[in-house]
Amino acid sequence: MTLLKLAAGILSGSLGVLSDAAHSALDFAGATLTFFSVRVSDKPADEEHPYGHAKVENLSAFIEAGLMAVSCAWIIWEAIARIVRGDFELRHSLWPVLVIVSSIAVDFWRSRRLRAVAEQTGSPALATDAFHFSSDIWASVAVLAGLAATWAGAVYRVHWLRFADPCAAIVVSLMILRITWTLTRNAIGALTDQIPPETRHSVIREVERVPGVLAVEQARVRQSGAHYFADLTLALPRLNTFEHTGELVREATEAVHQVLPNADVVIHTVPRQPRAESIFDRVRAVAARNNVGVHDLSVQSVHGKLHVELHVELDEAMPLLAAHSFVSGLEAEIKREAPEIDTILTHIESEQKTIEQPKELVEEDRRIAQVLRAVAASYPEIVDVHEIAVGRTAEHVSLSCHCTLPDELAMHRVHDVITSLEDRFKLECPEVYRVTIHPEPVTDNSR
Repeated sequence: MTLLKLAAGILSGSLGVLSDAAHSALDFAGATLTFFSVRVSDKPADEEHPYGHAKVENLSAFIEAGLMAVSCAWIIWEAIARIVRGDFELRHSLWPVLVIVSSIAVDFWRSRRLRAVAEQTGSPALATDAFHFSSDIWASVAVLAGLAATWAGAVYRVHWLRFADPCAAIVVSLMILRITWTLTRNAIGALTDQIPPETRHSVIREVERVPGVLAVEQARVRQSGAHYFADLTLALPRLNTFEHTGELVREATEAVHQVLPNADVVIHTVPRQPRAESIFDRVRAVAARNNVGVHDLSVQSVHGKLHVELHVELDEAMPLLAAHSFVSGLEAEIKREAPEIDTILTHIESEQKTIEQPKELVEEDRRIAQVLRAVAASYPEIVDVHEIAVGRTAEHVSLSCHCTLPDELAMHRVHDVITSLEDRFKLECPEVYRVTIHPEPVTDNSR
């Protein structure tokens, strides 16, 4: 098509046809550039390009827009020179018309094909080419109009219509420049990681709807070719477990995909204090930060001042001096975290890490089980005790069992009953070092 337009323009002397030929030549160069850029952009990410090669397409679109701008500047300059000099003459022929009509048909077909593939793949380079070729149709129509006006001027001896051809060339160039400006702006925006603000806001809104996410502290979204990359920092409750945090990250990733399907999502999490966090939560947060377990945590208000008691589990091999120093630091940190606490009493317990080797059961163990059943029978809340197991190691005797209680019994009452049962049982059997009782409701026990 470029060669046909060039031949028709030289034979007819039409600047409009020559400008369309120059335009087609740039189309050929741009299409060639697009071909190679799409091949490069399809390469997977590597060590030097961790985000892939898709931005090569945006660079291709930018270069193609530059070529279009240069050709338009030359055409406008030549058209104005012709109008000023007035020393040009067109040789009217049917061949330029046939060439331009053929060009319109070709541009119509390839623009539709390119647009379909661009929508299917999300390729900005192909979308630029499709937009470019569809604009060529209107440019060719303007050239035809210039040729027709010039021919009419010659036939009907209207002198000023001889300027229709260079004027058509200027109109074509201005149309191309307008499209070029849009393409250049889009290409620069993509190369500088510019995205519509609404895209980022939509991602933030969708992620903030995930239950358990306190806030989206940072959200960065960038586009490379047809692919999106999202980098978010989420504030999550600091008492969340690793498993719960992982589940929230998965749900947040799915929320991003609701806005940007197939986006590459990276989520960072930071622990934050929820607004409704209680004193109990803050004490546990300090313990978790120091990687120790706490239990039997209680808070009492004495004369308007808060007193905290808790049990802390430390390494069984840690010397007392080191353990006391650690607990003192822990108490000071708790007071900084919750300044309304006046006093803290910490019970230090050893965290068992030794694997015990139990011995065989003896007749004494049956007596211990009978004592437990007798003590349990004195509690009206206890339905029964079962699965009693007595274990003996070189140093200690331990007992474990299941205790059936009413379904509707409140947990604080369950704890009181089991603690009382342990205490009374140890009075009867002081040789038992550790008692573990598992409470279960009547409904589950009856299955």
